[in-house]
Amino acid sequence: MMKPFAAALALATLTAFGMTAMSAAPAVAQATEQKKVEIPELVLGNKDATVTLTEYASYTCPHCANFHSSVFKELKRDYIDTGKIKFVYREVFFDRPGLWAAMVARCGGEMRYFGIQEMLYAQQKDWAAGGGEATSAALQKIGLTAGLSQEQLNACMTDGATAQALIETYEANVKADSITSTPSLIINGTRHGNMNYADLKALLDAELAK
Repeated sequence: MMKPFAAALALATLTAFGMTAMSAAPAVAQATEQKKVEIPELVLGNKDATVTLTEYASYTCPHCANFHSSVFKELKRDYIDTGKIKFVYREVFFDRPGLWAAMVARCGGEMRYFGIQEMLYAQQKDWAAGGGEATSAALQKIGLTAGLSQEQLNACMTDGATAQALIETYEANVKADSITSTPSLIINGTRHGNMNYADLKALLDAELAK
């Protein structure tokens, strides 16, 4: 059975994208009976690197959007694209729109995920504040712009089993790593808060030098 929080958000995902609560409820119930959906880890860079940087972030977090518009671009250029580190991105769900955004990003598969992610953060002010149907429409527009079809989006956004699995994965990860805020960064097992690029660079260089 789904936990109450997981069930509520999964149902909210279904109803927000055009389904009534009555028609959505059986879909959520059915999701509890389906085989557990495996949520793949989102990884960039060198998977065999000696330094692993894990970012916990929420798509509705303004500080996360700022991190990705500034710090992440330099991080990607200097450490991820060069193969110096392994980068892992983990989604945090503080609210329904954050879950919906993650489902749109994952709808494109691993190859498109980070491209859609960039669009979600860049346009955060346009979709995160609307709520309800306005948020749904704005997120679907981003998905369509990224090359997804309406049929793909409909299937992804009414997938109760995946919604449940995403939430359960998030809950397990944040508990294991004691995450209470976003963005949070973990470098080779040590947790850090939000920081500028110079400070992050110093920490990564120190780990790489070991």
